[in-house]
Amino acid sequence: MPVKTLKDVLDNESIPYQCITHPPGFTAQSLAHHCQVPADQVAKTVIIMLDGEMAMLVLPASFRIRWDRLSDVLNSDLIELADEEDFTDRFPDCEVGAMPPLGNLFGMPVYCSETLTLEPQITFAAGSHTEAMQIAMEDYLRLVKPVEISQGFIRPGAKRPAWLSGKAARQRKARAS
Repeated sequence: MPVKTLKDVLDNESIPYQCITHPPGFTAQSLAHHCQVPADQVAKTVIIMLDGEMAMLVLPASFRIRWDRLSDVLNSDLIELADEEDFTDRFPDCEVGAMPPLGNLFGMPVYCSETLTLEPQITFAAGSHTEAMQIAMEDYLRLVKPVEISQGFIRPGAKRPAWLSGKAARQRKARAS
């Protein structure tokens, strides 16, 4: 789905957007840098297999996936990254790694980090590593209707909760024995 097709979709839905051309960027963090947008407002699109079915995860560029918690939140026994060769056909005309976070347009469910949905706007790769789009978050939510999830993601470098600290873990272990 190249930028022209995305523009057509957004125009048909009366959603205002901004197109941003930028130097090549192959990560959501580099997209944030090139577009001069906070990483919390840039969508990282991750294709997963959820109990054997393909789905899309959308999270801020500044976050990572916590697979153990995501599995609990989605009530799934098996979540894994999809292999690129399994999904490239689902995203015609998109460069691998530059899929827009509009899984509903590609026939797959979308699970979005609640943290991202609290941002005023969302910036995302528009099918290539040199083009991005930016729309209001409320328009994204109306268009995509993602399942919002509040857990399963973590900001790298975030302080660990006390219950996960080494001292607390040792105390729990000592009480259990």
